[in-house]
Formats: sequence, structure tokens, C-alpha cells
Amino acid sequence: MDLNIINAFCLPEGEWEAAPYGNGHINDTLKVTVKTAEGEKRYVAQKVNRYVFKKPEEVMANMEKVTGYLKKLIVHEGGDPDRETLTIIPAKDGKSYAYDADGELWRMLAFVDNTISKDLPDTPELMELSGAAFGKFQRQLADFPAAVLAETIPDFHNTPARFQQLIDAIEQDAAGRVKDVQDEIEFAMAYQANAGVLIEACAMGDIPLRVTHNDTKLNNVLLDKDTGECVCVIDLDTVMPGLAAYDFGDAIRFGANTAVEDEQDLSKVQLDLDMFEGFARGFFREAGSTFSKREAALMPMGALLITLETGLRFLADHINGDKYFKIHRENL
Repeated sequence: MDLNIINAFCLPEGEWEAAPYGNGHINDTLKVTVKTAEGEKRYVAQKVNRYVFKKPEEVMANMEKVTGYLKKLIVHEGGDPDRETLTIIPAKDGKSYAYDADGELWRMLAFVDNTISKDLPDTPELMELSGAAFGKFQRQLADFPAAVLAETIPDFHNTPARFQQLIDAIEQDAAGRVKDVQDEIEFAMAYQANAGVLIEACAMGDIPLRVTHNDTKLNNVLLDKDTGECVCVIDLDTVMPGLAAYDFGDAIRFGANTAVEDEQDLSKVQLDLDMFEGFARGFFREAGSTFSKREAALMPMGALLITLETGLRFLADHINGDKYFKIHRENL
């Protein structure tokens, strides 16, 4: 890894050190600490995964537009724009990113101090806080024109398209694994008929296209170390046009699961209705006024479809040879 990329950004004068940070599945992340005359300043440097994001410049353009909009709105609402949304540190050439010697795109973000994140919500109250954070994100961006954002991962939350990707992976069988996952393939294909409920509702004009986060897990919400309250939503790589029901559903898939995301004992995996209700309370308290009755009624369907879709993605990636998700053990 070429750490000279750190010098490409507008950081304060002083010696710096960088170390691996976090446990994200997609991007390589470093915590950068700069020792200045005024004390230590902390930042987060990330290399954007080009396999996942074919046009990482569009990822950064989306992030610039959304954080810029949010900062103005947060100031208008009397909040703290340096804590309540991400701050992009520009490169020395004025862009929001820089390329390293290998042509990989990096970005630098201000570290939000005095915050923590939790990998798994353990109480309905914490789920309610998470719901409020993502509901606020949805409410604040309700008037943002979603169409100006690039679709950085085409058909990211398009369940029929995910089925087609699985079918393509099966036909290509690039890693020679299809013979070993016949039961999983049969299970997945049994749900294909209902895959298009949300996409069709949008096409018919029943629900609108919105700005969506597309990775609404609790560990993408920073919590204040002292108060436990939500500070801001992070990990904006996948912010793009989408459907709110998928955001709602992804949070339920992650947070109302009675086990960790990669649990190997499937008997432990169930839906915790108390956690479901906790998230829904927070989410609708913040964003309920922005949804029509039809859109609100379709939110639970998002939980069903996103769970199915996530399984399709993991299965297709396994068949393709683990190209998208980082793995640390046999994953099927």
C-alpha cells in the first residue's frame, strides 16, 4: 500500500501516522493521525474498491452533492454540520479525491471525534435510535432531486436484476462451484415470482424514486460516546437513487436478526419483532410524514425482498469466486 497518497490531501502541517481501521467488507480504510502544534487531528483515508464501484469518481460526486446539501440544511436547522454529516477533505488539486501510484482512487474524511459505532444492535431502544438516524437522513433528503445522482452500482437494489445476475453466474460457473450449491440455488429460485413487487410499484408511479443510503446497518451510524445519541450517518458510498422500502428492509434484515450477519448456525437466525418495531418507531417518527400510505405500507415488503436479495448476492458472488465480498473462511 502506497502511504504517500496521504500527502496528496490538504491536511494540517505535522507528522502523521496511518494504521488500518475498521472492519468494512468493501474498502481499505486507514485512520490517519496528524500531530500538529494544536494537538492531534484525526482523519479517515479510504481506497475506493474499483471492482465494486466501476466509476469511483461518480461515487465521490454523489457524496459531494449529498454532504454539501446536508451541511446547508443542518446549518439551517441549527445543527452542527461538522458532526452531523461527513466532511470531505479535499486533495491539493481541489478535487474530492486523489489517485495513488497504482491509479487507485482515495478519499480523505474528517474523523468525527467522541463517537463510537456498534456492530450489532442489542436492544429495541438502540434499534429505535438507528431508525431515527436513517429516518432523519431520509427526511432531510426528501426534497433533494434524486435524478442528479449517478447510479454508481446499476441495479444495486433491483431484486429481479439480482435474480438475473445469479442466473448468469450459474451459467458461467467461473469458479466451478455450481455443482456444490444445488440446494441453495433451488431455494433461491423458488422466490423469483414475487421479486418485482417494489420495482413494479415504482414503475407504475405508486412510490417515488428517492435518495437512498443502501446500506442502512447500525454500524453505519455514529453514536455519541457520552450520550449514546445518534450523531450522523456514515458510509455514503452507495448513496444513489433508490426506493425507501429497500433502505427500511436492509435495516431490518441486519438489526432484527437474532444472530450476527455471518452466523454459521442457521438455527440461531430468526426475526426479532421487538427490534423490528423499535426501528420502525424511530424511522417513521422522523420520516413518516414524507411517505404516502402506499409507500408506508410497502416498507415491510422491503425487509422480505432485501433479505432475499442479499442472499442472492452472496450466492452469486460465491459462484463467481468471491469477487465482491472479502472472505475470511469457507463462506458457504
